[in-house]
Amino acid sequence: MAGRESYFWHKLHSLTGIIPVGFYMVQHLTLNSFTLAGADKYNGVIKFFENLPTHLLLVLKYGLIWVPLIFHAVYGLFIYSRADFYNAPRAKCYAENRMFIWQRWSGVFAFLFLCYHMATTSIAGTLYGPEKVIYYDRWANHLSSYGYAILVIYMLGVLTSSYHLSYGLWNFCIRWGVTISEAAQGRMAKFSGVFCVLLTLLGWAALLGFFWSPLERTGHAEAAPELQARAY
Repeated sequence: MAGRESYFWHKLHSLTGIIPVGFYMVQHLTLNSFTLAGADKYNGVIKFFENLPTHLLLVLKYGLIWVPLIFHAVYGLFIYSRADFYNAPRAKCYAENRMFIWQRWSGVFAFLFLCYHMATTSIAGTLYGPEKVIYYDRWANHLSSYGYAILVIYMLGVLTSSYHLSYGLWNFCIRWGVTISEAAQGRMAKFSGVFCVLLTLLGWAALLGFFWSPLERTGHAEAAPELQARAY
């Protein structure tokens, strides 16, 4: 029975890491990248979720995000506590061993980072109001505080979370029988590596958008010729 329970919980842990937690991370970073279009676009995303019906927002926030995320994090820490790092010094010779170790370490860092992130965004926004916590100007000031130390922490948080998700995607495909042959697993490893780089760059671009918004005036520039044509 214990073996079956372990098998079940490991499978569920792997699944929740991709759906919905992994999907939410990709969606979250994508929406955050609206910072590149300026404060109005980014704040518009925040206001969109604020205007959702309360019951729908609660279901999305707690039912589809918090509960799976907490389960994945807590059970992930349990897995970490049982991991065997005895062969860590010899892991340099084996790519999979290195990936295994980095996955565990990145998971712990990502867990601590997410605790801080949720406390300073979701929880603080509920207590004090989003306009005082997570609107564009407020968040830009927060990231630049302590000599931009918070920005560095967030960049590391994005990097470790992206790696954790990317390795989790590779492991998910093996655990769920999507990639069976070594060749298929090798292709998936390459895909996961590219996915990790792209997701990290997306998250870093979203952070950069709080200080530089290169797309902010693009809409006005494209609209000008159309307005001139109508004038004639």
